Amino acid sequence: MFHRGELVTLTIDAYAFGGRGLVKIPTENSHFIVFVDNAFPGQVVKAKIDVKRKHHAEAKLVEVIQRSPLEIISGFQEISGAPYIFVPQEEQHKEKLASTLSTFSKISGINDISMKFDEYIASPTLYFYRNKMEYSFSSIAHDLDSGEEVDHAFALGFKRRGTWWKVENLDAPSGLFDKEWEEKLNLLRGFLSGTNLPAWHPPQKRGFFRHIIVRKSFLHNQLLVNLVTSSSGIKDFDRNAFVAKILELYGDRIAGIQHTINDDIADRSKIENGQTNMLFGKPYLEEQILGLIFQMRMESFFQTNPACAELLYKKAIDYLLEDLPSNQEILDLFCGTGTIAQLIAIRNPSARITGVDIVPEAIEDAKENARINNLKHINFYSADVGKFLKEHPQYEGNIGAIILDPPRAGIAPKTLQKTIALGANRIIYISCNPSTQARDASTLIDSGYVLDRFCLVDQFPHTGHIESIAKFIKK
Repeated sequence: MFHRGELVTLTIDAYAFGGRGLVKIPTENSHFIVFVDNAFPGQVVKAKIDVKRKHHAEAKLVEVIQRSPLEIISGFQEISGAPYIFVPQEEQHKEKLASTLSTFSKISGINDISMKFDEYIASPTLYFYRNKMEYSFSSIAHDLDSGEEVDHAFALGFKRRGTWWKVENLDAPSGLFDKEWEEKLNLLRGFLSGTNLPAWHPPQKRGFFRHIIVRKSFLHNQLLVNLVTSSSGIKDFDRNAFVAKILELYGDRIAGIQHTINDDIADRSKIENGQTNMLFGKPYLEEQILGLIFQMRMESFFQTNPACAELLYKKAIDYLLEDLPSNQEILDLFCGTGTIAQLIAIRNPSARITGVDIVPEAIEDAKENARINNLKHINFYSADVGKFLKEHPQYEGNIGAIILDPPRAGIAPKTLQKTIALGANRIIYISCNPSTQARDASTLIDSGYVLDRFCLVDQFPHTGHIESIAKFIKK
């Protein structure tokens, strides 16, 4: 019916878990299903077939040819990272809820998931909610008016959907990040273009300007800016003029300006062996979560939507602490910068809390934040969670509760078995991918746990992402 790489025009029939449009094509005996990333029911789209199987295909969205009748066009500029920016929020909620509960039930084998479902927690802020954004430069632009590719350009914005080499200039706010920053980004683009230093050319892997990453503190309404360039032409780059322009545009909102030199040919902003220099101000911001202060550096892991993260953390800790004796040993595995562990310590000062994460920088941030908040009864370890549990057998049989917040891939099977072997009376599992959480839920149930409650948290409006919190109780 289709072949890989084929461009097809499709009308989206339904919404599938993870932000995929679903198309049903009648066949002699049933239907052939096509999943289209980031499409929405009612849209007519152009898509490229990426995976072909006997009974279904997966496709990448190339272009929305006709809008869904449900969409309401606004003044925001549509970007690939916010495919549902024109879909009313109540419609997004409806589709995310139904598709997630159905997928979780199917994968976990829990047929009565609706009986366990607690609530759907919506983001309290629907627009301008992100605290970090990355913008790309390219000397190959995609012209939004003509739809043509323009070479020898100076583009600053986001990658064109389905491409890695061309960038759409951001000329209006995307609706996700700071409104003032994005309203003035075209002025910054004009200034940098006037330096006559070229934007990065992805296919040729040469050029000067590569990325701008911006972090925001909602607490102080401040911005931390990192300009990423190559070293080619660095002698002609006037750092002082760049700093002056940023301060002219954004004034005292700027907490710090960094410059990172990245000569890695891989098209990414983060480097392990590069050089970062402070051009102005300080290298961190401060944010407040449920009364606690946290430092955020440019590379620190921190929840992208702080206002909604407060609701997520509060719900997870409510699940953890209800009916739990006050002097229990609590493990926070995959703890990141230790936010949850510290919030637990505030709610239950007599608990003994241990946080573990594989990223050394995250643990250093966790220790510093605990010091800032004067929390002395938490221990943080930088280690692979599985190896940590193997090397610390004293925890087995002595843990009252465990909180898990693993990466999107879920928990490695051996690590999950080691976690189960600890014998905790309750496990609170936070997930940014409910499908892998459902897979792990099946293992937990087979090992003697029952799902007590389950809720969804919509931290990322206008995207297909949804987070979930599950509370498991040992039989």
